[in-house]
Amino acid sequence: MNRLMKPGARERETLLNSGLLSALGVESVAAMMEIAVIGNLPARQILFREGEPADMLHCVLSGYVRLYKLDPDGREADVELYGPGDLIGASALLDGSRYAVTAQAAEPSLIARFDLKRVREIASRRTDLCTALANALSAQLSRVFASLADDRLHTAPQRVARYLLSHCAPDGRAVSFRLPYQKSLLAGKLGLAPEALSRAFSLLRNHGVNVRGRLVQITDPEALRRV
Repeated sequence: MNRLMKPGARERETLLNSGLLSALGVESVAAMMEIAVIGNLPARQILFREGEPADMLHCVLSGYVRLYKLDPDGREADVELYGPGDLIGASALLDGSRYAVTAQAAEPSLIARFDLKRVREIASRRTDLCTALANALSAQLSRVFASLADDRLHTAPQRVARYLLSHCAPDGRAVSFRLPYQKSLLAGKLGLAPEALSRAFSLLRNHGVNVRGRLVQITDPEALRRV
């Protein structure tokens, strides 16, 4: 990570709107802001590696950070993709002293860092921070459960369709939007190989989906719901 500095007005606003700090009282916010530092993480740079000592809690301010695990042969398995406002490394507050996954910048990202030891000290005095951290961990666990269920209950085209439908309005109108990240990252997020994602997009053309680069057009959301 490049040179660390204290957050400016824009970064402080993003932190205040994050899931963690937005739930805190004034005194706890001030205590967390006091220990916060920010730094830029270039694309593909490692934030931390699986098994390294866990000494920081991280919050994504901009960009996306990919979390993955390695098998003994060095193959990567995507775990989650975190974006603005998401916490990274919160589980280390509870389960020990080492990171359970590797975190890598999927694109140029701005990251806030909080010393874990000092976070624990603040949490020992302020119940609102304890509650906010517990809620953040619970939300992350729910996301993991939902992802596991999606992998087991739905085919590749169905997983892609469900993701695309999350960008559609309830009234069934046609919609166009730009994917927030590269297709390779979307594939990992959905638990698919890149070629499986490409095949799914091709199949979904018959259900009103047209993809050009990162631009997606959905002409018939109702047809997409029937996949």
